[in-house]
Amino acid sequence: MRYFLMAGALASVAACGGGSRGATGDISRACLDADRRAASPALCSCIQQVANQSLSGSDQARVVGFFADPQLAQDTRQSDRPGDENFWVRYRAFTDLAAEICQPVNA
Repeated sequence: MRYFLMAGALASVAACGGGSRGATGDISRACLDADRRAASPALCSCIQQVANQSLSGSDQARVVGFFADPQLAQDTRQSDRPGDENFWVRYRAFTDLAAEICQPVNA
């Protein structure tokens, strides 16, 4: 399953020029708005493309909140609620895949 998800995400990223132009969405905007040193339009676009392949719309909306409030991510990770635990499994799979595929461009 992970292989097919990664292959689909890689194909998506490759089809869009490796993330140098293109995928816009809430996660991409939040990534850029977070004003982190490594953030770039290409990197944030790549992360958005991986999110589009691996997270539902509601999961993506939830992830956007993590950029503005990192404590929210910590609270979700530590939660004992089954819904939070299931979301966290999906979120970790997304972040692991994005880390494998999307590399910051050092200027």
